[in-house]
Order: sequence, then structure tokens, then C-alpha cells
Amino acid sequence: MDPSTLTDSLESGLPGFALADVADRGQADDWVQRRIRLENIERDQALIVTATRSLGGLRRVSFEVQSLAAEQPIIVMLANGDCSPRHARSIRYAADGMADQLVHFAPDLATVEATEPLNPPVPAGLDPGGVTVAHIDSGVNYLLPEIAARLARDGSGRMLGIDLWDGDDRPFDGDQGRSPFFPIRHGTPVASLLVKEAPSARLLPIRYPRPDMARMAEAVDAAAAAGTRIVAMPMGSRRPEDWIAFADAAVAHPEVLFIVSAGNDGRDIDAAPLYPASLPLDNMVMVTSSDAFGRLASGSNWGAVSVDLMVPAEALEVIDYRGARGTASGSSYAVPRVAALAARLLKANPDWTTGDLKRALFARAVPPLERGPPRVSVGWIPNPADDG
Repeated sequence: MDPSTLTDSLESGLPGFALADVADRGQADDWVQRRIRLENIERDQALIVTATRSLGGLRRVSFEVQSLAAEQPIIVMLANGDCSPRHARSIRYAADGMADQLVHFAPDLATVEATEPLNPPVPAGLDPGGVTVAHIDSGVNYLLPEIAARLARDGSGRMLGIDLWDGDDRPFDGDQGRSPFFPIRHGTPVASLLVKEAPSARLLPIRYPRPDMARMAEAVDAAAAAGTRIVAMPMGSRRPEDWIAFADAAVAHPEVLFIVSAGNDGRDIDAAPLYPASLPLDNMVMVTSSDAFGRLASGSNWGAVSVDLMVPAEALEVIDYRGARGTASGSSYAVPRVAALAARLLKANPDWTTGDLKRALFARAVPPLERGPPRVSVGWIPNPADDG
């Protein structure tokens, strides 16, 4: 397809669809990416075509269909520059309108290669007991036995976790902020490391409210109401306004210690703040990733004022969303290591205050082994899994 005639070709070739919008990245006469939206009112459908080109020709094209009334994504097809299909995915919805399944199609657009649950029921189980650690992230795959056995539950066996994105009690793993068809499954591998290094903790998963970050106060309140003293938060953004509600709620719950990641942009967050890590909260510990030799890991953020601790968090064994074992790295994985250490310390010292717990974590730190000016304010914990 000729990129210069792409918009006209789509509108003329799709009877019933009218052009609603065109947005370009790059110069209008030499765009790098063009997003075309066409609508068919009678069929209650919108078609969004995103085309990327280089060297004057189309490189790839995606075709996404949405419902107009419900504003729900239905199907997406990825194609080569000649518009030949490579892969497609569709979302199936339950009777209540919630996204229920993600279906993967082969290039023939008919053969189903795989299906993924998006909001499955929580399996039955009993509360495991122990120190409660809340985990605010993209959710967890609570169908995996390693996770299901550690879920915090009430007396009737109901899981105490919540989903502030969907507004229900099923915080299933999936960050759909970039694409509903290609969700990021961040929470499960982080949680797998947490329960591995804190074998007597109970896990309270909370799926964060990306569509409305003002609801982060609800996340903190829910964690505190469940008796949580430790919250793992391997997340952040550059927008301070996203974290106003969280900061207010954290101040209102001084009994809770928040373990927060410094991020993975390879930058000094003292100079270029990242939130919530850059918030001056007494009941928060900011962590980043080191290698096994006490040097800041490549790509991990630092801050001689904003970041408290480095811990080894590179090439760690985790369980991913599918249940497969592999490795993961980055400051996100420093969070569960420090949160697990805090949980073990709190189990041994249940009367400790938040200040006591924070001081005990800092007492484990030693000077990092790297040369040059300090990258963190407190130090390096060589092995947070070691209680010796």
C-alpha cells in the first residue's frame, strides 16, 4: 500500500465508515507514524489504523476495532508493511461487561493459538497466617499454586485483595495502560520473589488504579484495614500529581512501612525526581538494584538523598505470569527482597514500631563497594535473604 494514499484508500475501501480523525507523528508530508480513526455509527464500531513507515514505505500496520457505545476494545490485528496479517488478538467480555478472556489468533485470523483469563474467580483456600505484606502493583496471577497458597483471606476463605482498576475483588495480573491486548504482567514475578524470601508472610495483592490515581488512598486504607504493616510498591511515575492521594494516606497511616522502588531509567532522581520515591515520607524506604559486588546495577536509578538502600536484584529467579521459572532484574525486584526482610524482622519482633523496623533495615546496610561519590543515602545490604 502506498503510504501517501493510505487515508484515502481506507475511507474509500470501507463502505459505511467515515473518517473521524487523523493524527501524525512527524511532519505532515513525511510522517513516521499515522493514526487514522474511522467510525461506523450503524455498526457501533470504530476502526483505528496505526501505520508506521521508514525509508518512504510502510513498515507495519495495526488494525484495532472498538465498540463506540461501550468504548470497549474488541480485536486488534498486526500486519506487515504489505498489510499481510502476522498476529491478532481479541477480548471476550462477560455478561457484566467485564473483560473475561484474551484470545490469540494465528495469522490466518481463524486458528486460536491460546487463550488467557483476564478476570478469573479466585480459587478457594485458607488463610496462611503470618505477617501481612500488601503488594500494590499490576495484580498477581492468583491461579498459580505458589501464589494462591499465600493469599491473605478472611475467616470464610475470601481473599482480602482488591482490584482498584476494575473495581472488584479480583486483582488479576495485567497492566493494560499501554494496550488492552498486550497487558504487562509485572506483579506476579515480583510477588513470587516476595513469598519465596518471606515464607511465613501472607500476601495481600492490590491492583493499582491507573485510570484514577486518586484512588491510591483506597489502596493504603485497604492495606491498613487488613492489619498490614509492610507495603511493597515496585512502581512509580514522573508525575507528582499522581501521588498526592497516596502521600496523604501514607501520612495518615504511620504504622505502615512502604518499600518503594527507585526506578530503572538510569538517572539520578535527586536531580530528576521520580514519584513516589522522591516524596519525603518518614514511613517509606526507597530501594534500588545492585550487582552481587555492591555496585549500582546498569540502568537502575540512584540518589544520594532520595534513595536509601541498594540490594542485589539482578538475574534473580522468579515465577512469571504463566508459571514458568526464569530470571528478572531491576529495582522492582529490590522491593520484594527488602519487604521480605522486613516481614521476617517483624515476625521476630512483633512489637516493633515502624521506626524500629526502618532502623533495623538500615542497620543491615554496609558501605557499597563501588568507587566514587555515594549513590544511596544509607548503604548496601549484601544479602537481604540472610538472617544470620
